[in-house]
Amino acid sequence: MAETTTRFEYLTGFWQSVAGRGRAWVGARRPAPLDVQGLIELARKLLGERGESSGAATAQVLLAGYGALGEAEKRVFLARLGDEFGPDLEALQQAARAFLDAPDSVSAGELAARAEPTRQELIRRLNHAPGGTFALVKMRETLLAALKEGEPLEALDRDFRHLFASWFNRGFLVLRRIEWTTPANILEKIIRYEAVHEITTWDELRRRLDPPDRRLYAFFHPALTDEPLIFVEVALTSAIPEAIGPLLTPERVSLAPETATTAVFYSISNAQGGLSGVSFGNFLIKQVVEDLRRELPRLQTFVTLSPVPGFARWLAQEKETSRFVNPEARRTLEAIEAGETPEGADRTLSTLAAAYFLHARTAAGRVIDPVARFHLGNGARLERINPRGDLSPAGKRQSLGVMVNYLYDLDHIEANHEAFANRGAVAASSAVRKLAAGFAAKA
Repeated sequence: MAETTTRFEYLTGFWQSVAGRGRAWVGARRPAPLDVQGLIELARKLLGERGESSGAATAQVLLAGYGALGEAEKRVFLARLGDEFGPDLEALQQAARAFLDAPDSVSAGELAARAEPTRQELIRRLNHAPGGTFALVKMRETLLAALKEGEPLEALDRDFRHLFASWFNRGFLVLRRIEWTTPANILEKIIRYEAVHEITTWDELRRRLDPPDRRLYAFFHPALTDEPLIFVEVALTSAIPEAIGPLLTPERVSLAPETATTAVFYSISNAQGGLSGVSFGNFLIKQVVEDLRRELPRLQTFVTLSPVPGFARWLAQEKETSRFVNPEARRTLEAIEAGETPEGADRTLSTLAAAYFLHARTAAGRVIDPVARFHLGNGARLERINPRGDLSPAGKRQSLGVMVNYLYDLDHIEANHEAFANRGAVAASSAVRKLAAGFAAKA
C-alpha cells in the first residue's frame, strides 16, 4: 500500500503542477464566478482543447465554478449537460447506414463510437483536474437527489454509472484495515459515514477499533486516498449473535481473537452516495473473509447481524388487508406499536418476517428489503430471524426490533448467488422456511 500511495502522491503533485502551468497559460488563475451559461461555454471549450495542461486547468476551473453554484443552479447545469451534450446524431445516422450497408467489426466499432454521448468525454476530461474524481462523485450525489425528485436526468446518470463502473472496478480498489492509529481525518469520516449503528463519540469509535476482537476494513481508491468508499465492521465471537446490544455495549468482555470461531459483519456502510449503484460491496465482504481466514484459521462461521430497514413500512401497508397479517397478528402488531410486549409477540414478528423475505415481493417481483437483496445477491443464506435484535429507537422504528443473520457458507455462495440472480430464489435455513410454511400454502 505504501508504494501505491507514494506513486499516486507523486502523480497527483505532478498533475497539480501541470494544471497550475495550464491555468497560467489560459489566464485562469483567479477566475471570476461563473453562472450556468458560463460553465456550459467552458464545457464546450474543454471538449475542444487538445493540450493536457490547458485542458486540466480548464477542467479545474469548471469544477470549481460548479462547486460554487447553489443547489438549484447545479441542477440546471446538470439538466443542460443532459440536453446539450448527447451524441452527434448526424454522424450517428451516417455510421448506422454504413453498418447496415457493410455489417462488419469495423463499421460496428464506428457505430458504437458515434453512439457515445459527448457527455462521457466531457466527464473524462473533468476527471483530469486535480481532485476531479471526488468532485465528480459529489456531482453525481446532486444528480441522484434530482432523480429522486423526478427530474429527467436518467441519460446523464447512465453516463456516470458507465464511467464509474470502469474507474471504480475491483482492480483499482485497495483494502485497508482501519485502526485506532489510522490518521484522524479518516477516523472522522468513519464516524460521519457510519450508516447502520451511529457512532456518537470518539470513545465509541475506539471500542469498535481497538479491542483485539474487533476489526474495521474499508475499500479505498487511489484517486481518493483519504476517502473510504465502503467499510465493514467485524466482531469476532464464539457464536452467532442474535442482538446488536451485547456486541456494542461498553461493558462487554473482550474475546481473545485466536479463540474466536465466528466473524460477525454487523455494519456495512456505503461512504459515498455518489457511487450508489456501483457494486463493490460484495468484493469487500469476500476479501475480508479471505483475510480473516488467513489471520485466524479457527474461524469457521462468517455471518452478518443485519437490519431489516423495510420491514416496519411493509407491515404498515399490509395491516389493513393482507394474506400475511391475520386479525390476531394485527392485534399483536398494534400492541407492539403502542409500546406493549404482548404474549406471542416474538413468534408473530418472526413468522411475518419470514413471509416478508420468502414470499412478499415488489410489483416488479423483487425481494422488498434492500439489505436482503444485497446479501442474497452475494450468495448468503438467510439463516436466522431475531425478533429482539435491535431494541433501540431506530431499530424499533424501521423493523419493530427485528434483525436477521445472513450466513456466508463458502461452499454454497456461488450456487446461492446463481439461484437468486437467475430465478429470484431465496436461500434460507430450514428454520426460516418452517416459519413461513403456512404462507407458502396460501400463495
